[in-house]
This record gives sequence, structure tokens and C-alpha cells, in this order.
Amino acid sequence: FVPCQHLWVADVPVPGCDKIIYETSCCSLLTGTRSAVLNTEARTVEADVLSRRCVMMRLVDFSYEQYQKALRQSAGAVVIILPRSISSVPQDVVRQFMEIEPEMLAMETIVPVYFAVEDEELLSIYEQTRAASASQGSASAAEVLLHTATANGFQMVTSGAQSKAINDWLIPSVEGRLTGLGGEDLPTVVIVAHYDSFGVAPWLSHGADSNGSGISVLLELARLFSRLYTYRRTHAGYNLLFFASGGGKFNYQGTKRWLEDNLDHTDSSLLQDNVAFVLCLDTLGRGNSLHLHVSKPPKEGTLQHAFLRELEMVVASQFPEVKFSMVHKKINLAEDMLAWEHERFAIRRLPAFTISHLESHRDSLRNSIMDRRARIDTKALTRNTRIIAEALTRVIYNLTEKGAPADLQIFTDQMIQQEQLESVMDWLSSQPRAAQLIDKDSTFLNTLEYYMGRYLKDVKQHHVKADKRDPEFVFYDQLKQVMNAYRVKPAIFDLLLAVCIAAYLGVAYVAVQCLHFHNGGDTGLHKHFCKPLLSVQLQVTGFIVITPNSQSPTLSSG
Repeated sequence: FVPCQHLWVADVPVPGCDKIIYETSCCSLLTGTRSAVLNTEARTVEADVLSRRCVMMRLVDFSYEQYQKALRQSAGAVVIILPRSISSVPQDVVRQFMEIEPEMLAMETIVPVYFAVEDEELLSIYEQTRAASASQGSASAAEVLLHTATANGFQMVTSGAQSKAINDWLIPSVEGRLTGLGGEDLPTVVIVAHYDSFGVAPWLSHGADSNGSGISVLLELARLFSRLYTYRRTHAGYNLLFFASGGGKFNYQGTKRWLEDNLDHTDSSLLQDNVAFVLCLDTLGRGNSLHLHVSKPPKEGTLQHAFLRELEMVVASQFPEVKFSMVHKKINLAEDMLAWEHERFAIRRLPAFTISHLESHRDSLRNSIMDRRARIDTKALTRNTRIIAEALTRVIYNLTEKGAPADLQIFTDQMIQQEQLESVMDWLSSQPRAAQLIDKDSTFLNTLEYYMGRYLKDVKQHHVKADKRDPEFVFYDQLKQVMNAYRVKPAIFDLLLAVCIAAYLGVAYVAVQCLHFHNGGDTGLHKHFCKPLLSVQLQVTGFIVITPNSQSPTLSSG
């Protein structure tokens, strides 16, 4: 099982102001916490005591040590405040947080974690809470007591039910094809990219590079080859099968079930006949390097080896600034998660590889909420698209064997347009695409299906549903809630107020009893308290009388 964490996104309202908060869904593919409900006082990490407090941190000041401090002291919750624009955050802070994200996901904790996008109200709450927390750490005991009794605080409250598992959630995928020319038993080239994103908070997981860039290249390849397959003169003798898979971040569940349905549960499928190779596209939006990840090095004389050779030739002759290499990694079936998507095909003995600008599958960029549109280099994305399209075309049309020069540019700048890729990337990265948020009727999936339908044939959805007896993944609800911040006095203020009220009522009661005794009443209280008061009153109410004939004043009592 892969554990998932309840991390939340929150905009926090002050009295009279409500805002939506977004909770990261929990799933059984990643460890974390399923706690959701919150009703506790706000503190910042500067405070000495964080137990049962809502600890607020800003991303620019965030550190793993502070996060661990809050967890060790059994904080009531942790709220991490993100800036409106991730691109404005210093790169060292972004890299540090990206390195911490896997630890946050892998750690099982009962402390709910929220993420909030900052605004003026939230920053005001944070600054006031920080000032109060800092003053408690540097003042004397008496000053702390006085400050605690008189200062204002904030009570953070979420109004929602505990998260519950969704047992019938579907993970959709979309497939389409271009049929080759010349017979039924044609070789098939499969082009695959998963569309979903991942991070500690699903509603913040836009996945620009991982794997919005892979989907954008897949759609561009579909557009380019649909034009070539339109005319008989350029119609190749290869079937092209395009698959935009779902659940890629959950051990490629969409691809796994798609393979099972096509290889085990049907008698007619392009995957059963003659698969030349499977090309998986992943993280292609930046950098000056390209790596072809394989589980088994391709043998010379095969189409896989021909594609590898064409990639090397295109890069060397047309894009010398790009560093290209083949990375060989055997499949480790002992691990819970596969490294790359091509391993799903390799397990079923289909020749496959993944092309990416990342050299290692462990790169934190692949599972981070920091993977935003600003991190995409559109020029690098366009260049990588051209490299893949050129190499794939040379293999399909056997251009090298026909004597085509290595520096022949098949696709011109007018055919692979940077503006086209930019618009697709803008659309993909403008919305969170976590698997927990996309169902078969979502706007994103309908748009993706429509876009593929413009260029491909037999476009249809494919759905994955978790096994009820032994589920491989479980998603949880309560992804949106409201968090309120109420301005309140601390609990000790209520105690001191109660003491003062009790003292006031006690004095008032004694005064009433004394007045009753003075007017002739007889209660037991005058014996202990009212008589001494009365005698003191008689002793001090005498007055001095001076007569004209007397030599000295005389004292008279009234």
C-alpha cells in the first residue's frame, strides 16, 4: 500500500470572513495522517509550548527541524503559508522544501497539516501571532502572565467531518490511434504519458514538468503524425497507439489495468499483435540533457535499438548542446513503487523505455507542489519535442537506411510551433491534476479527450476501479472545507475574569449584610465582620467643638 497524507490548503478568515480550504486527499498509497478536524489556538514556531496549538509557519522560514519540533510536541495542527507566486520564492528555499516533501509524505502522523495561500488577512494573523509567541519566549514570568491575560489570540476552527474512504472512485485514461497503411499485421508503436500530478496537497499539485510536459509532447506528436497519416504518400506502415494514462503517480495503475484488459481479457488488441516498442514520455520541460531509461538494453538489429541510434544521431547532428545518454536500471519488484512507467510494459515483456531530462527517478521534482509553470523552459520543451519527433519519424519511415543525411530537418519551425506548445502547457499547468480530483466527467478529462479526438481515431476512455477485497489504492473525501480564525482572549483571561467577578460579588454581599445590620437586622455575619467596622466608624466620627469662653477645644462625639 502506498500511504497518503491529509495535508490541507487554507485561506484563514478573521471574524466575519470565511475562505475555502483545500485538504490533501488521503490514499493508501502514501503514509501520512487522516486527521481533519481542527479547533485550537494559533501559535508560531517561536513559542516554547506548541502542544495542542495550531502552529503557523511561512514557507520562506520553513525548515524540517521546525516541522519536527511541532510534531514532537504534539501540536494540534500545522499550517504552512505559501506565497501567491511560487516563482517569487528563492530557489534555495524551493529546493529545500522539495527535498522535505517526500519525508512529509512518508511520515505517519496524527497531526493534520494544512497549506494556505497567503493574503493580507492571513499575513496579519500570522504577524500578530508571531509577535505574541516571541514575547512569551523573552519576557519574565510576571510579564508573560500579564501578557497572557491581556493579549488577543486566534482560535483556528475547521467546520467539516472526518475524512472517509471513497470505495468506488474511478481513475480514467484516454486512448486513441492512427492506423498504418498496408495490411493487418503491421507493427505498432505505443506512445504513453501519464497526465496526473502529485504533491503533499492535491489542490496545489499542478505538475507542470511532471507530467504536463509529457502530455504536451504526446499531444504534439499526435498532431504532427495525424498530418503525415492524412496523405497516402506519407502514410507509414506502422500503427501508432497513443495512451494518456491516469494514476501514474499511484504506481501507474491506469497503465497496469489497461495492459491487463488488452492482453488478458480480449482477443483483439494492437498490444497483442506486433508491438515494435513503447515510448513513455516523462518530465521533458527543461534542462539541456535527455536520458533514455531502459530496464534492458535494446539488442542490435531491433527497432528499439534503431530508435536509440536515431536519437543519438539527431542530438549529435542537430542539437550538439544537448547531453544524451542511456540509463540502464533493472526492475526492482521488491519495491512498492515502480521507478518509471515503461517498467509496467517491461513486466509484461513488451519492449519499452522512458525518455526524460531527469537522470534519476528519485528526483524530488516528480512529486512536488513546487512544480509550476514558471519552471518550464518552453524553448527546451520545443527542442525536446523536435528531437523525439525527428527520431521517431526516421525509424517509422526508415530514412537512415534510405540514405537520408543525419542533419536533415524533417519538421520545420512552422510545423512544431513554440506558441502551440506554450498554449497547451498553460492549459495543463493552470489546474491541479491530482488523480483524486479527476473523474470521468471532469472538465480536464473531457477537454483532453476532445483534443485527442481532433487528431486520432477510435478515441475512448478507459477506467480503473480499485478492487474492493484487496484495494491497491484508496482515496478519501473532504478535499474542500472552510477554516475560520476567531479573535479570542486566552483561557487564563477567563479564569482571572471569573476570580474578579467572584471577588466583586463577595464584596457586594458583605456590604449588603452590613447595611442590613446597621438598619436593625440581626445576622450572624455582624458578629465577625460588621461590628469591628462599626466601632471603627464610631471612633473616627467624633468632632471638635470650640465655644467662645473656653480656653481649649472640647471633643464631642456624634
